[in-house]
Amino acid sequence: MKDNAMQQINHIFAAVGTLLTVSGAAWAQTSDCAAFAATTLPGMSLKTEAVAGDSTRPPGATAGPMLVAHCKVNGKMAERMGQDGKPYHIGFELRLPTAWNGRFLYQGGGGNDGVVRPAVGPQAAPGYALNRGFAVVTTDAGHQGPTADFGFDPIARTDNAYNAHDKVAVTAKELIRQFYSKPADKSYFIGCSGGGRQAMMFTQRFPSYFDGVIAMAPAMRVSKGATIAAAWDTQALHAIAPKGADGQPVLSQALNDGDLALVRKGVLDACDAQDGVADGLVSNPAACKFDVAALQCKGAKDDSCLAPAQVGALKKMFTGAKNSAGQPLYFSWPLDPGMGHPQNDWRMWKLGNSPTAKANSRHVFLMQDALQGYFVTPPDRSLSIYKFDFDRDPQRMDAHSWIFNTDSDVKLAGFQAKGGKLMFIHGLADPIFSADEMVDYYQRLTAQNGPKTNAFARLFLVPGMGHCAGGAATDSIDGLGSLVDWVEKGQAPQSVPASGTAVYPGRTRPLCAYPQYAHYKGSGNPEDASNFSCR
Repeated sequence: MKDNAMQQINHIFAAVGTLLTVSGAAWAQTSDCAAFAATTLPGMSLKTEAVAGDSTRPPGATAGPMLVAHCKVNGKMAERMGQDGKPYHIGFELRLPTAWNGRFLYQGGGGNDGVVRPAVGPQAAPGYALNRGFAVVTTDAGHQGPTADFGFDPIARTDNAYNAHDKVAVTAKELIRQFYSKPADKSYFIGCSGGGRQAMMFTQRFPSYFDGVIAMAPAMRVSKGATIAAAWDTQALHAIAPKGADGQPVLSQALNDGDLALVRKGVLDACDAQDGVADGLVSNPAACKFDVAALQCKGAKDDSCLAPAQVGALKKMFTGAKNSAGQPLYFSWPLDPGMGHPQNDWRMWKLGNSPTAKANSRHVFLMQDALQGYFVTPPDRSLSIYKFDFDRDPQRMDAHSWIFNTDSDVKLAGFQAKGGKLMFIHGLADPIFSADEMVDYYQRLTAQNGPKTNAFARLFLVPGMGHCAGGAATDSIDGLGSLVDWVEKGQAPQSVPASGTAVYPGRTRPLCAYPQYAHYKGSGNPEDASNFSCR
């Protein structure tokens, strides 16, 4: 069905190609943005809006740069009624800058998708990819609404996994060709979390679509892996949480902010200076052997130590989820000090901040939703993350994980044959996808491809960074600029420039290609990247 649908779209584009080419030169001008809405094809509807330069920011943004002049295109295609009785379509937004640089960027989604995010390329720090001249597209991945209810419709499951992305990529490229009267010279993808999974998916299922891809903190085995880890961690913390007035455990209080600060200090005291300077970052995680047991109280619990139950829960969590036979169900986690910083999102993913037994951690309200709605087959709204059975329930995830997960293919033969370039970026304090999982994938990729791996794929770890951004880290990362130089100039990135934001404003660091790390040279301002080398 998928192949027939794509053949139909391609046939339609071919059929109208001659007609559109007649006015193609005119459509290359932003004054004809309104007229471009007439590019309606069977099964597709478009709305356009000419956006003047320096007149607006992306929806929801109250600060930061204004957007350049562009034509905003919102589209719908493949409208249908789902098996669950709800209407569905594939929605997308394409923004076409007046001053186009000849490049196309597909901006990945995240979470359960279901929303069309502003197509501006926000992960192209500094600023927006749109403002740098890229034509940018986003999609809702074939369903409407951010919850996992779409998992009750089998076509929506497939659309979310890969099919909607295929159609949006093909459609966006064709609309770009029509609008500018020429195809994009180069095509790029950048996404984090679910968008990182989509990035990996494209290199595997549709390897010819993109010249360069950035997969940040990819959800590569979320539908049978990281979600199991979320249940494991939630149960470990819930078991030690103090009880509230109603006698029920209060998840958020299993570890208070002072407890997390103790862990942060313990890791920093043991490992911070191993990269040549004590700067609040553990840049050489392979050398860090800190054991959280060193923080255990010798007597009564006070603010200077952790209770034995807290130490036990943390050790259980950082060792990783297992079944009753001791077989790993996910990965271990690096004990990065970023987890204990209040600017990191570790608390909100693992613990939340609800003062009652009704937890608001993202593991409970987001991961449980996905677990129930589309990670188990058939969907099961009665399945509680608190009651997940690590022996029985993983088998219920098999039917979906094979079409959704992206951790198995370490050959990437088609992507290599095309000459594609792939960058991985992952925060070491990420609370939802372990950096150890990312390192494992890259090591397997290297074992499969040998020395030529560096010619097409590189991994960059970010000390202190949480999920996709934030934390005590240099989390403003110009990965896109490095990727463009790699694809178009052949300049393989030995390091990627990064700078601090909320916690370390003004600080710069090189993010070194794994397994290297940034080491202080021993002199000069330690806030300046030029005084660090990759070793």
